[in-house]
Amino acid sequence: MIHFSRSTQIQAQAQARAATRPFVQQLWLAASLIVVALVWTVSQAVAEDEKIITSYFYSTIGEPKYPEDFPHLSYVNPDAPKGGEYSVATVGTFNSMMPFSRKGDPAALASVMVERLMETALDDPNTDYGLLAEKIEYPESRDWVIFHLRPEARFSDGTPLTAYDAEFTWSLLMEQAFVSYREALNALVESAVALDERRIKYTFREGVPRDGLIPQMGSNAVFSKAWFEETGTRIDESGPTAVLGSGPYMVDKVDFGRSVSYIRNPDYWGKDLPINIGRHNFDRIRVEYFGDSNAAFEGFKAGSVTFRTETDSKIWATQYDFPALNDGRAVKKELPNGSLPRASGFAFNLTKPHLQDIRVREALGLMYNFTWTNETLQYGLFNQRSSFWQNTEMAATGVPTGKELEILQSVSDLIDPALLTDEVVMPHESSTRQLDRANLRRASALLDEAGWDVGDDGIRRKDGETLKLDILEGNPQMDRLILPYVENLKRLGVEATYNRVDPAQYTALTRELDYDMVFDDYITAYGPGLGYEQRFGSKDRLEGIFNPAAFGNEAADKILESLKFEGDAETFIGAARALDRLMRAERFIVPAWYNPSHWVAYYDYYEHPEELPTLALGVRDFWWSNEEKYEALRDAGAFQR
Repeated sequence: MIHFSRSTQIQAQAQARAATRPFVQQLWLAASLIVVALVWTVSQAVAEDEKIITSYFYSTIGEPKYPEDFPHLSYVNPDAPKGGEYSVATVGTFNSMMPFSRKGDPAALASVMVERLMETALDDPNTDYGLLAEKIEYPESRDWVIFHLRPEARFSDGTPLTAYDAEFTWSLLMEQAFVSYREALNALVESAVALDERRIKYTFREGVPRDGLIPQMGSNAVFSKAWFEETGTRIDESGPTAVLGSGPYMVDKVDFGRSVSYIRNPDYWGKDLPINIGRHNFDRIRVEYFGDSNAAFEGFKAGSVTFRTETDSKIWATQYDFPALNDGRAVKKELPNGSLPRASGFAFNLTKPHLQDIRVREALGLMYNFTWTNETLQYGLFNQRSSFWQNTEMAATGVPTGKELEILQSVSDLIDPALLTDEVVMPHESSTRQLDRANLRRASALLDEAGWDVGDDGIRRKDGETLKLDILEGNPQMDRLILPYVENLKRLGVEATYNRVDPAQYTALTRELDYDMVFDDYITAYGPGLGYEQRFGSKDRLEGIFNPAAFGNEAADKILESLKFEGDAETFIGAARALDRLMRAERFIVPAWYNPSHWVAYYDYYEHPEELPTLALGVRDFWWSNEEKYEALRDAGAFQR
């Protein structure tokens, strides 16, 4: 468990989403998580009446961990050898190499080639250090920022990466990115102009709070202007061609629907930067696609892939008993996971009329039994989630006080008055029996109150309509966890059904919000950002990507304003607690479980530093291959291709 004290205030970003999640979700989350910006000055020079700050970093709070002449990040092995292969499995298929479009199914890691102006260290999440940019320049007012690009920066085809490419990228995003993204950024940024080959200047609009804008610009990717103009590629369309990037990896082989691999660029321009020493160590990254999760696990057991992050407790507890593991070719480990857990659970689709009554949602939620599920089906390996900011000081507790209470009072005309005085909503408690009869009685009373009466056949109806709940899922490993919930719902008089479909159908149905309930998650972070509006705001609630419950609330919209970048750390923490309290009271997601550990298994040639950074496992980032062990396993026939 991590506790973030007032002295440390807010961390910058949550751990990145899993590598094989749809990349349409990753780009805009990574680009829109904006940290609170409190300036720490390195050097100052006077330009007219205003001081100009020039720095190799931008820190949100306090001093950076790493000085300007740091040799490498503290959590890497600077002598890590290059070589070997990192290979993983994913379930489903893909038909596109364009990771930034909602159209098509992009390949896993299809954005791995793209780099950003600045990067955050995993052990110093309050600070952005230069990557493509060697330094930044901005006035005390933070009305603008200039990024000085490194003269050695190159795209993987050897062509120079310049400020004109950065200017082109901004224009491309403002034309073809998600509407919500470009509208939000356009409201903040007046212009993005290349001053010369090495300098790109972003000027911010008048009247816009300055906190968070510089880190947001630092998270900007840079595309090749010449490549896009030559190919005519659009980022809002799917396509078979990978984007030309400047990163340490390039596309190697693509077998659509089956596998994709990337190779380390031996001529990568940034391989000797201190921020990169000891990182990007594998010669090849390979992702194999399987029809379902069982096939993916069998692929790992057979050596078709060599690294696996386990998410299924039953498999972790009972099925890691196979020759490769028993004879030492593979290993199984639990590593500490200090990252902010996803707010996962059973999300109600609030566009459905019968689910808009909070009494109905509370009643249906009471039928989920975490205690029995965890002890009986999950081997007691999980903790129960209560907050959207679990295990941080942003989680609401007890009754509201201080800044949290002040923010809630500012929207008092839009919320239940009980939010100002009552204890925060916690997950209901359940017995060790599958059906908790006390919760069944409470749920029955709520549905009776809401007008859903029980008929002679035991089914609840209102105005001639049957109370139905269709639970959508695409992973067969969820069957054993969801079916008992379905049984409990039926005991309540609900016509509950479990609709498990193939991955392609699941993607299509979730994008169209075509379900009553789905097991999904919400992502929060240790700092403010525009991304909260995409996940919890009313405007984009029907997008079907970031907001699986289609949650929208006028009071939440107002609180979200404080979660962008206005105010100080105290304001953000208070706003996060206020939003957490409000959303938990709305009961639009039934809290499920989270795992305080990384469950990993891999063939015994992977190695990592003894101490891992708190916020990430970092396998692709800073682990490495023991080439002698890799070759021995390969020669022994441990791997199948």
